[in-house]
Amino acid sequence: MEEQRIKPVANNETDTTVEMMPGIYRTTKSFNETIMLCHFQFKKGAEIPLHKHDATQTGYLISGKMKLFKEDGSSFIGDPGSGWVFNSNEPHGAEALEDSEVIECFSPMRPEYMDS
Repeated sequence: MEEQRIKPVANNETDTTVEMMPGIYRTTKSFNETIMLCHFQFKKGAEIPLHKHDATQTGYLISGKMKLFKEDGSSFIGDPGSGWVFNSNEPHGAEALEDSEVIECFSPMRPEYMDS
C-alpha cells in the first residue's frame, strides 16, 4: 500500500511532537504533496547546523530570538514577528538565542517530516 502523503487537518489532541535534534521539537501540522506546515519549539542554545534540502522554506518567529545564517557567513537575528525564506538547496542553519517558537512552511512537502 502506498504511503499516504496528505494530512489536511491539524488536531492538537492527536498531533505527535518529535525531538528532531537536541532541544528542537517539531510538530508537523498539515501537508499535501506541494506544501507542509510545521510548528517548532527551540530551547535556548539549540542549533540546526548548515544544511540544505529541495524544499523552499519560509518561516515566522512567534516568540523568542533566533539567529539564522547562510553558508556565505551572512546572518539575521529574528525577533517575534520576523519572517524569512530560504530557497531550494540554499545552505542555511539556525541557533536559538532564547527559547523560541517558530512556524515554517516547506514547498514541496518534506517526506521525512511526515512522522507527526
